[in-house]
Amino acid sequence: MKKTIIFLVLVSLFWSCEEEFLDEKPEDFLSSANAYTNYADFTASVNNLYFLVRRQFYDRDENRPFDFIYGTDLVYDGEPGGSQRHGNMEQAYRPDGDIATTHWNLLYKTIAEANTVIGRAPASEMSEAEAKDIISQARFFRGFAYRVLVTLYGGVPLVTEEVTAPKIDFVRASKEEVLNQVVEDLTFASQNLPSITEATDGRVNNLVAYHYLAETFLALGKNTEAITAASMVIDDSNTDLMRTRFGSRSTETPGDVFWDLYRKNNQNRTSGNKESLWVIQFELDVQGGGLQSGNRGGSYAFERHFAPLLRFRPFNSWPVGDYTGGRGIGWGITTEFYSNQIWGGDASNPDFTNDIRNANHNFVRVYNRDNSSALGILANDIGRDTIWSTETQPRRREFYAYPSKITTPYNHPDGLLRPGSVPFALTSSAGGTYTDQYMLRLAETYLLRAEAYLANSQPALAAADVNVVRSRANASLATPSQMNIDYILDERARELGLEEKRRLTLMRTGRLYDRVIENNPFYVQQGMQEHFNLWPIPADEIEGNRGAELQQNPGYN
Repeated sequence: MKKTIIFLVLVSLFWSCEEEFLDEKPEDFLSSANAYTNYADFTASVNNLYFLVRRQFYDRDENRPFDFIYGTDLVYDGEPGGSQRHGNMEQAYRPDGDIATTHWNLLYKTIAEANTVIGRAPASEMSEAEAKDIISQARFFRGFAYRVLVTLYGGVPLVTEEVTAPKIDFVRASKEEVLNQVVEDLTFASQNLPSITEATDGRVNNLVAYHYLAETFLALGKNTEAITAASMVIDDSNTDLMRTRFGSRSTETPGDVFWDLYRKNNQNRTSGNKESLWVIQFELDVQGGGLQSGNRGGSYAFERHFAPLLRFRPFNSWPVGDYTGGRGIGWGITTEFYSNQIWGGDASNPDFTNDIRNANHNFVRVYNRDNSSALGILANDIGRDTIWSTETQPRRREFYAYPSKITTPYNHPDGLLRPGSVPFALTSSAGGTYTDQYMLRLAETYLLRAEAYLANSQPALAAADVNVVRSRANASLATPSQMNIDYILDERARELGLEEKRRLTLMRTGRLYDRVIENNPFYVQQGMQEHFNLWPIPADEIEGNRGAELQQNPGYN
């Protein structure tokens, strides 16, 4: 009894001090109370937003970044049988499957991090200028994430404040509501992010926000606003298409300005590239940089997926020199549509020969070259030294035409070169692409504005924008009468093939199903269905949301 009374007295004494003993102020360890205090704290969190984007689209693992290319009109799976590369499409897009769930989780992780930054910045120790810098980046990434979510899944739950307690009653907003939130965030970002000349390489800038704002206005049917926003990017005096050779390998032949765009160290503005708007950074042998000189772990496995499975026999190693694809594995085989039809079908069409984007050094059909003794060995071994034929599917994983932008000929790290007598042979650890990667460049903005002009019933202006891109490529000029959405999508394939996130473009325009049916027999055979124009809401989200109904997209159980 005595001990009980003493305890009650002590409790009353503490309670009488206005409960100050409950206000813990951690000073010697990191907690939610002191993790967001100054500019350095917030910068660390914003840096994680950049990391999440790179993880989503480039280096999470060997397959998920390519969910934006497989299942479209450009390539098919050279090793079918499962759902990893969207073969067996009904299984690939199951609500409990990895594809829909992984991207949903990464996008909402981005939104959650952005919401925390946006919500806590006003009460921090940051100056007004520092807070503007941090909040503008966070709002860009929140808008960017919702832009991807609404394209992949349709209307989704809108969360614009930090969630600090368990919540199980999310409901879906309409597609229009989500798009309007994207407009709000990207408008703020476009007005507050630094200019493209002020932003360091890899950082988002106001023109990137304007580009995605234009895309969002177009999705809302606000064509005039889309044209205005895209024009902010195109008319900026600090942007232009690259029209003459430049950069690290500009004296090499064969080559041209389009080839130069994809050579090592040529992607950023510091190389003189005025076309780049947003470049995802990869650093060799730097912690967190993604690229390692001795293996492909953490890299963008661009080369591995889309280059042919071409190996020296009997050495069983991969060549790097010239136009062999590096250490390809022949998973992402180009469709007849992508490798031949969009270029005019065959060499009898002038554009097949004249369009520099289809030159052999940019879209490789001839593997053997006279200046490579290593490839001479290869040619003798496989007995193949001719242009790739235009035969219909299926194609062999060893031989198909592919864009050279997916690899870095003669630029693989020394740690990936196989010791021995075969020059430029790669070890089996290769397969990453050792360049920074374009998330966005000016050519795409021209084609986006062309789409907006077309939607605004201005086909002559649409053709003019398309022809800016085609002129640089030495291709024949398009006419206003040719302007329709499929022509523009074809031009995007010619200019941006495997580089753009093709699934987002086709889903945004509502053309995914039709384009696959028309141009990719593989996925027709694998069960392409119209409702695949949206992915399912992940089953875990629906089952765990016990306080409200989170409706599934039509066509999914």
